[in-house]
Amino acid sequence: MANLNDLSDALTAQFQGLSGRHPGQWPLVPRIFCALGVLFAVLIGAWFFYWSDQVDSQERGAAEEEKLKTAYRVKIAQAINLEALRKQKAQVGQYVATLEKQLPSKAEMDALLSDINQAGVGRGLQFEAFVPGQAVVRDYYAELPIDIRVAGSYHDIGAFTSDIANLSRIVTLNNLNLQTAKDGALTLDAVAKTFRYLDADEVAAQRKAAAAAKAKKGAKS
Repeated sequence: MANLNDLSDALTAQFQGLSGRHPGQWPLVPRIFCALGVLFAVLIGAWFFYWSDQVDSQERGAAEEEKLKTAYRVKIAQAINLEALRKQKAQVGQYVATLEKQLPSKAEMDALLSDINQAGVGRGLQFEAFVPGQAVVRDYYAELPIDIRVAGSYHDIGAFTSDIANLSRIVTLNNLNLQTAKDGALTLDAVAKTFRYLDADEVAAQRKAAAAAKAKKGAKS
């Protein structure tokens, strides 16, 4: 116990009278503590002003490396499946071409409207209304609604809807409303929608309008 007290007194004595003395003249223990303090301050300064940036840069580099590895694996998988992807692309192209053939051009719309009318007349139905509406232009096609009202027997109306579904062009019947007249005949109200693809001038006009709308939106923001 006495030895510990003597050691404590000796250490305490080394920290006395340091004021005004050059650190190089300090006793050993204060110089060691001073050196450790300077080293600790240097390490903290190096971390905040140098190492932290290096660590962040390394982490960003590691993330970018992982991103490049993922992209590389995707490219390798695509290269391995390139032939299959080409076949799929060709199949999709054929499917799109088939769908385009089902969409009439602007010049063919009159013939399609005649086909719809003939589908009803051929089944012995009486057209009470056949009113084409305003065409709705989409990005790559136009949609033409037609308000129709036909009167006839249940089986004839059913056959008419089947004939519409089997037309070479795409025609859909929407908002169907079937009512019974006083004489027992049925009346079908519906909206027949047919579609056509846009010609080159219409596509150009759509793209121009979309670009103008985008520019206007960008100017507001």
